[in-house]
Amino acid sequence: MAFVLALDQGTTSSRAMVFDAGGKVCGRAQREFAQHFPQPGWVEHDPHEILQTQLDCARSAIAAAGLVAGDIAAIGIANQRETTVLWERASGRAVAPAIVWQDRRTAGQCEALRARGWSDEVRAVTGLELDPYFSATKLSWLLDHVPQARARAERGELAFGTIDSWLVWHLTGGRLHVTDPGNAARTLLFDIHARAWSTDLLERFDIPSGLMPRVVDSIGVCGETDPDVFGAAIPIAGIGGDQQAATFGQCCFTPGMAKNTYGTGCFLLMNTGTEPVASTHRLLTTIGWTGAGPTVYALEGSVFMGGAIVQWLRDALGLIPESFAIEALAASVPDSGGVLMVPAFTGLGAPYWDPNARGTLFGLSRGTGAAHIARAALEAIALQTLDLVDAMQLDGASPLHELRVDGGAAANNLLMQLQADLLGVPVVRPRMLETTTLGAAYLAGLGVGVWPDTAALSSQWEVDRVFEPTLGEDQRLSRRATWARALACVRDWGNA
Repeated sequence: MAFVLALDQGTTSSRAMVFDAGGKVCGRAQREFAQHFPQPGWVEHDPHEILQTQLDCARSAIAAAGLVAGDIAAIGIANQRETTVLWERASGRAVAPAIVWQDRRTAGQCEALRARGWSDEVRAVTGLELDPYFSATKLSWLLDHVPQARARAERGELAFGTIDSWLVWHLTGGRLHVTDPGNAARTLLFDIHARAWSTDLLERFDIPSGLMPRVVDSIGVCGETDPDVFGAAIPIAGIGGDQQAATFGQCCFTPGMAKNTYGTGCFLLMNTGTEPVASTHRLLTTIGWTGAGPTVYALEGSVFMGGAIVQWLRDALGLIPESFAIEALAASVPDSGGVLMVPAFTGLGAPYWDPNARGTLFGLSRGTGAAHIARAALEAIALQTLDLVDAMQLDGASPLHELRVDGGAAANNLLMQLQADLLGVPVVRPRMLETTTLGAAYLAGLGVGVWPDTAALSSQWEVDRVFEPTLGEDQRLSRRATWARALACVRDWGNA
């Protein structure tokens, strides 16, 4: 029996699962880690805490499966994307906290670059918007603000990476400095057509090329772990950004298939096949995965605040004791009582890309209670996803016939029903909700032959529940109009 270890390093927690060749989970572990908000709009992580929690989870998952490292055929890695780490090559120590994908400290720099006319060229080369979400300006900020960082980078003493690179470096004892094309495509520094780092963009962002990791296929063995890490050398055979991995875990292997992940943010990806599709409605064109066949591209819409809204209600407002409690609270009222939330806590992502918008609650009255706010929060998650689907249709993407869903918040039946009602198409939830972790396992398993091809993976995908739309077209259009009005107010406020 072959076993695959999947490492799923997310924004708020690290997770590890061991899968057998039938796709069954044999062992699992998860650890949360601290979120740091040193200034408004800033979000940071401790890279070493991320590393330690991920190693702890991996060891615990192997033990929970009743296995030892020598039983593991391969490791697959899925990671929070865009989060930026800068570390010393000699010691492996990070020189500063990781700047998280949600961080907006470089919004002013991006605005200045847009004013200089960079946007169109950056979009043409990278498929991305010129936004603080991505890694380039985060890395530039670190080089300019960490003492001696730029000089040390020029001397070749430092290394840059997204979280996948950081993990692989330490898993291999510093022998491998690599990333995959899907993660590289999220940096604003990678030419998605040539599938190589852009010399021109590295120069424009003033980033020494010696900082950059080597790009390897998403599927295939790129190296082995140091035997001291787990007790035996294990092939690292799959790397994917969390949303690419989730798309792979949802078996969206055919152009036109789409999934939405309800995690800290919401991320809608549609497989567009072997050619990149340029968006005219401010979606992202990105690489899905490479290896085991032609390069697969995707259209993506990114929402910054998904499950993070629920965390805010839990931690900042104290409306619920645990995240799962939001469903019962929101279901205790028939509707939101006229309350509407625009959760632009860290600006608005696709298709608006407005870093200055801020979160707002509309329609409060003396009759408003915690349940109405909770329901408005769930509706806000679904409404933001609706914007992404609308943009994809305007870009000429294939008509959406169903939406496959995953992530922690996809377990919320009320949210899934609200989503189906607003979209007007079925929402399909698989039995395995942790499809990011599953996708990491699938990437690695294909890389070492645990599974022969994607057809074998599709045969394992199972439906848990289908949510059919029940809302009338007039009601759907009315809610869309109210949401559009609220967005206009928030953007006007933020840009005043």
